[in-house]
Amino acid sequence: MSDKDTLFTAGPDTAGSFVFDDRVVQVFPDMIDRSVPGYGLVVSMTGMLARRYAQANTTLYDLGCSLGASTQAMRAAVRVPGARIVAVDSSRAMVQRCQSLIADDPGTVPVEVLLADIRDVALENASVVVMNYTLQFIEPGDRSLLINRIAAGLQPGGVLILSEKIAFPDAGRQALQTEWHHDYKRAKGYSELEIAGKRTALENVLQAETEAEHHERLLAAGFGRVERWFQCFRFCSYLAIK
Repeated sequence: MSDKDTLFTAGPDTAGSFVFDDRVVQVFPDMIDRSVPGYGLVVSMTGMLARRYAQANTTLYDLGCSLGASTQAMRAAVRVPGARIVAVDSSRAMVQRCQSLIADDPGTVPVEVLLADIRDVALENASVVVMNYTLQFIEPGDRSLLINRIAAGLQPGGVLILSEKIAFPDAGRQALQTEWHHDYKRAKGYSELEIAGKRTALENVLQAETEAEHHERLLAAGFGRVERWFQCFRFCSYLAIK
């Protein structure tokens, strides 16, 4: 059971840059449920999609695994023989808690949890790669190289599940979608100070891109088909098939 997220009650004046540290780990399940509309559905459907596309004797990767929700969803869903999961995160606090949660999980698919920068991990013999709200925290200049490496490491017919907070090129649409998202946060109990505080903390840390930019990058990397299968406000998830 996680604590309630009260990290930004002081508002934007005291909010530093957002860091996935021990404080965030303690409240992360509550934070993401109240901040990312549809997160639970994206996680559960990640498991469903992994079941369809996982290939026998291959590796499934959860890049930016945080506490391992997507890893556990895949572990519960995948049925093919010889599959294994590698979960990676660069936050030591996240990895330590994730390892504990995986140890208590009744799933039988082997899972390895790594403390590493996902840009440094060799992806080999993969059939499913998941990045749920991870790429947006990677430096924009490094994103194409990472997507290229993922595509190269996937078997034919393998997939990338990519979930992101996107930007809209039209300023009016961007403002409208952002206000709808803030309404969601208000409905979840966040105060105006908390909304403003978290927005300040994420500035220059979470750098969103447009759907067109994501599509262009994925197709250039060699994915033959890209489908948006989920959207709620600015939060989208795509399935890219090699």
